[in-house]
Amino acid sequence: MIEPLKDQTQIILDSIADGVFTVDSEFRITSFNRSAEKITGIKKEEAIGRHCWEVFRASICEKQCSMRHTMETGRPIVNQSIFIVNLDGDRIPVSISTALLKDEHGEVIGGVETFRDLSVVEELRKELSRQHSFLDMISKNKEMQRLFGILEQVSESDTTILLEGESGTGKELFAKAIHSLSPRKNGPLITLNCGSLPDTLLESELFGYEKGAHSTAFKDKPGRLALANGGTLFLDEIGDISQALQIRLLRVLQDKVYEPLGSTKSLKTDVRVVAATNKNLEDLVESGKFRQDLYYRINVVKLVLPPLRERKEDIPLLAEYFIRKFGRLSGKEIQDLSPEVLPILMAHNFPGNIRELENVIEYATVVSKNSFIGLEHLPDYLREKTGRPSGNLPEGVQQPGFSLHDVEKSLLYEALKRNNWNRRATAAQMGIHPTTLWRKMKRLKIETPENDSRR
Repeated sequence: MIEPLKDQTQIILDSIADGVFTVDSEFRITSFNRSAEKITGIKKEEAIGRHCWEVFRASICEKQCSMRHTMETGRPIVNQSIFIVNLDGDRIPVSISTALLKDEHGEVIGGVETFRDLSVVEELRKELSRQHSFLDMISKNKEMQRLFGILEQVSESDTTILLEGESGTGKELFAKAIHSLSPRKNGPLITLNCGSLPDTLLESELFGYEKGAHSTAFKDKPGRLALANGGTLFLDEIGDISQALQIRLLRVLQDKVYEPLGSTKSLKTDVRVVAATNKNLEDLVESGKFRQDLYYRINVVKLVLPPLRERKEDIPLLAEYFIRKFGRLSGKEIQDLSPEVLPILMAHNFPGNIRELENVIEYATVVSKNSFIGLEHLPDYLREKTGRPSGNLPEGVQQPGFSLHDVEKSLLYEALKRNNWNRRATAAQMGIHPTTLWRKMKRLKIETPENDSRR
């Protein structure tokens, strides 16, 4: 006996792994398959007849309803990533697609939406992110991974650490990581930017002062050394302090004692010092601007943080992290970068390093009204370069109208060049197999110079 057409349709719908539901012109649910029940936790009998937004409570229901967009414009939505809230109140990541529902005469009678549970995909993404993260720092760059390993070792001691790197490379995050991993983690972490204060104010901020030390000293004020007692003192931009302060700081590091301004009594201090600079201290020592004895005191362990232009493989990871960060802060459900945006970011040299990338994504998140960040959401100085990547591209890469292919070729060429065309070393740095690297070179038509170091 042949089953009625309506029953056959329901059997087919129930056999589909994706959730499927239909609505009428008033957005009331008219059908609800078994997978929809499983994903939402709501029975078909409870869903039929209710408005779709009452059932799904999705992140886009109030302002950017995909079903309403399709019903009003006739244009379908394909694989849009959103969140819905199930019966237990949990947020479920799903991918949705919408289309019009028409009768046999071609008249629109409602809409149909399919949705796929992305929970497993989301967990895999989080696991991959965890593999490339260290405390609050994210990187899959080989040098950064090496520095993460060193951090775990040196943080356990009270050794003075010097962090060198350009502005915006994450020196303060490294200082926080060192403190968090150290036995002093339950003590305070006190930061002092030595480059932002005049000499006299910097001295009083560091050492503190007693009542009557100067005309505005109406009471005793403890300095950062006293506040950091039992914890860590992070001295940022230490290359900017004067010779006089360098002498006083040297005594602190050598003898663990200091005198507040206006005091004749020496105080003991129990701090671990982490210093940072965006300058080359060795050059400052040679020019006589930085004391050699102090340099050797703070340079017990030196970690040099690479700039973002030397770890461009981290740009997609960092961009995704910042999108999620600022999306949460702004309450927007921005999913990712549009395909044409990533080549722009990959081609830019980021003189401001990670801080500049963070500012770019924050700006784009603020101005974007869509689920994706497009070219129109980038700052003006990046949009002006959309037809011309920054930096010198290798031979064979055309400047105007560059593509992702050109960017990949440029990055691979530069990586090979840095490793003197040693494919094994380049592959190890990029985290891929040498055979994969060779296939990429063949596909991108990158030829090896005759005097290379392949072997």
